[in-house]
Parts: sequence; structure tokens; C-alpha cells
Amino acid sequence: MTAFITHYLKNTRLDLWVLLLVTSLVCLFPRAGWAEVPAAEISVFKVERAADAILLTAAVKFELPAAVEDALIKGVAIIFVAEADVYRERWYWMNKKVVSAERHLRLAYQPLTRRWRLNVASGGITNAALGMSLNQNFDTLADALSALQRQSRWKIADASEIDLDQKHLIDFKFRLDVAQLPRPLQIGTLGQSDWSISVSINRPLVLEVLR
Repeated sequence: MTAFITHYLKNTRLDLWVLLLVTSLVCLFPRAGWAEVPAAEISVFKVERAADAILLTAAVKFELPAAVEDALIKGVAIIFVAEADVYRERWYWMNKKVVSAERHLRLAYQPLTRRWRLNVASGGITNAALGMSLNQNFDTLADALSALQRQSRWKIADASEIDLDQKHLIDFKFRLDVAQLPRPLQIGTLGQSDWSISVSINRPLVLEVLR
């Protein structure tokens, strides 16, 4: 009986040491073997005034997660949304929104032609509205993403909508719109970080003069 207890205690101590060792390794290498995708970032951002228009140029950098790329290859269109809001600062009350612009960018793969299509519209893109949107075709996903990630001289307002004698803030957001995915896929993406692509910037509005 005594020998059995002694043997049991030795085995228990060994199991505890193994458990502690494994726990230590997990703490030291918490993501070993995981393909962690870098966060999205804004690499270029400027707002210009050209005659009677306010133009925004922004470049967003991000890597497309494997889960999103796999969905694209299987024929699921992915929609990104770019939003720009301009607020007039008010010391006595909440800032007032004076300008709001939105752009939807629909990326899809065409299996028959093996090409990528990017549709751009100022509002939601439905199948019925695809013909009304600006569209571009690309031979590679890299080329399509490069176009999608850059908003070049996007007109967000008329110059007359902004009182240049007042101080303003501009708020720019870019995100993958999970709400526009097919319903079953929406449910499957809940809590999945691969589908959380978003970035934003908020700063004083400084208008460069476009020459």
C-alpha cells in the first residue's frame, strides 16, 4: 500500500511538471504556427480643394486574410465601404456634421474569365444596380486590391458646403462590410477576426490647393 501511494505521488509530481512546462511554452509562444494578419493602416491621407470641389485622397494598407480570399474564390462578392464626414467645430455644443459622403466598393471573382471585377458606387450595390456603378476588370487579385485600397481625388463635397472661415474636423473610415455578405456567411463570421478589416482617422480639416 505504501509503495503504491509513493508511486502515485511521484507520477502526480511528474504530471504537474509536464503541465507547468507546457504552460510556460504556451506563454512564451502564444501564437506559434498561427498566421497573424497585420492590422490595416492608412498610409496616405490628404484633402484638397479644386475650384468648386473638395477632393479626398487616401490609401489604405491591409493584407487580405485567407478566409476572405477563399470566399472570393468560391464566388462570394466582398463589399468594402469608405466613409468621409466633415464636422464644424462648436465650442458651445456638439460639433455639427456638414458633409457626409459614402462609397461602396464591390470586389468579385469571375470564374469564366478568371478575372477580378471591382464595382464602385456612391450607395449600396445590389445586383440590379451593378450596371449603374463604375466597374474595372483586373487580371490579378493584387491589382484589384491595389485599386480598391486607394481612393484617389474622391469628391466628397462641393466647396460651397464648407465655410472656410470656421474650423472643421474630417472623419474617414474604411471597412469590410460584413452586413452585406450572404446571411449564412454573416453568421459564420461572428467573432472571426479574419473578417474584421477596418481603419479610421480623425483630424482637423486642412485643405490643400490643387494646382
